[in-house]
Amino acid sequence: MMIFSIKFSTFYPFFLKNSAPFFVIVFGLLFSQFSSAQKLSSKKIHAAAEEKFPTAIFDLMSFLKLRNDGHFKNEIEQNLRWCDSVFSTLKFESQVIKTEGAPLLFAEKIVDRNLKTILFYLQIDGQPVDSTKWNQQNPFLPVLKEKDDTDNWRIIDSRLLEKEHNPDWRIFARSASDSKGPAMSFISALQILQAKKINPAFNVKVIMDFQEEMGSPSLPKAVVENRPLLNADMLFIMDGTRHLSNLPTLTFGARGIATATLTVFGPRYPLHSGQYGNFAPNPVFETARLLSSLKDENGRVTLKGFYDGIELSEEEKLQLNNVPENLDSIKQRLGIADQDKVGETYQEALQYPSLNIRGLNAGWIGNEVRTIIPSEVITEIDMRLVLESDGEKLMQSLKQHIKEQGYHLVDSVPSEEERKTYSKLASFTYRLGSKPFRTDMNSPIGKHLEKAMQKVFGKNYVKMRTTGGSQPIAPFITTLGIPAVSIRIPNPDNNIHSPNENLRLGNFLEGIITCLAILDEPIE
Repeated sequence: MMIFSIKFSTFYPFFLKNSAPFFVIVFGLLFSQFSSAQKLSSKKIHAAAEEKFPTAIFDLMSFLKLRNDGHFKNEIEQNLRWCDSVFSTLKFESQVIKTEGAPLLFAEKIVDRNLKTILFYLQIDGQPVDSTKWNQQNPFLPVLKEKDDTDNWRIIDSRLLEKEHNPDWRIFARSASDSKGPAMSFISALQILQAKKINPAFNVKVIMDFQEEMGSPSLPKAVVENRPLLNADMLFIMDGTRHLSNLPTLTFGARGIATATLTVFGPRYPLHSGQYGNFAPNPVFETARLLSSLKDENGRVTLKGFYDGIELSEEEKLQLNNVPENLDSIKQRLGIADQDKVGETYQEALQYPSLNIRGLNAGWIGNEVRTIIPSEVITEIDMRLVLESDGEKLMQSLKQHIKEQGYHLVDSVPSEEERKTYSKLASFTYRLGSKPFRTDMNSPIGKHLEKAMQKVFGKNYVKMRTTGGSQPIAPFITTLGIPAVSIRIPNPDNNIHSPNENLRLGNFLEGIITCLAILDEPIE
């Protein structure tokens, strides 16, 4: 029980003039202070989330019906309108932040100017889809599925959710896990508080990004131009997949990203392999030799300076490997016999930059295969960067490596003179994307989240130093000067960015529980 001390003499003159309003004001103040100080118990948080869950599922499925490819203005607008309507209903003040590209949506609820403020980042867009690869009618018509006796996913009637829910059932749709599911977990938690007439334990600001999958090109400038509006004490990111254990996960950092396109040129046009085989060099072989030179037999990148500045202390290794995972189990799950020798464990591997071939194009395959020598080979490359990495420096190192392999680089298509002069021709372009970040696990933001997570999950949750993926969070950290942590909700086998993306219902429920616990936990 809380005891309040009020100096009566302060109000005495007013009391003599008007006693009735005096008691109304005093008891109103007492009730306000008492109610705002209340915290939901773990039992009440779980019960409230369970009660809200059936409605939240159908709200999520409705949200998923909105196509959300950030390349298309009309799709951005319909999602923005939906979000604006939801936060208006939650009594948030909202406004559109215009940028040179896609707009951002900002919403805020000021509970008390004396309280601290947390900024929540929501990703609303999703990756493009190839509907022919999905095992359902339409990726934007969400379906409920369960595994059958043959371990395959089959569609079941979503009306079953009105009476029951199996935590292992899943919703299949684009953006179910990345990241409308996490966004709806957060929204559902806010709706629970509103229904119970309970304010969040701090001021809440929300920024909604509609082009995250495109690298959030307009976000950095927008953060700089709207710094007073976005200013907060902490940043919570409602995005990202859980640890492989599928335990509730907090991630205190993310790797950055840089991408490149390499085109190796062969003959002027595709040639018949029978007529010109043994005469015209095939650029696929040249490309294969070039790409294989980028890594040694242990999977370590060969570029000069690629791993410079990264040294893990024994204390850091101990902290990393406290995460509950088994190397043999991970390899079995991934279907691989061995792993690259970058770091001794999976968690250690995430602390280093990586180089990946994310796509290749050379001729045709499958039913369209043709007996030709391709005219060019296009290779798409990505690098995941850590705090110690300099993306510009590493891309220049890659460019220099290509030159050292004997390639003459051109700006676009080789000229006739270049074709006659150089036996190895290529073009190389790159782009620097989001930057890496890392937050101290023992900082105030870490302690706040630890209290909330332990309240509802005990010790059954995971804290990760960094994730392998990238998030456009560096602009907030560098411009606003605030720490950031990612709240992870989706199941690790969610087919992120791929056909048949899904969200496990048990994860969605725990996501609502997580958000409710965080919103109800005061910041010291």
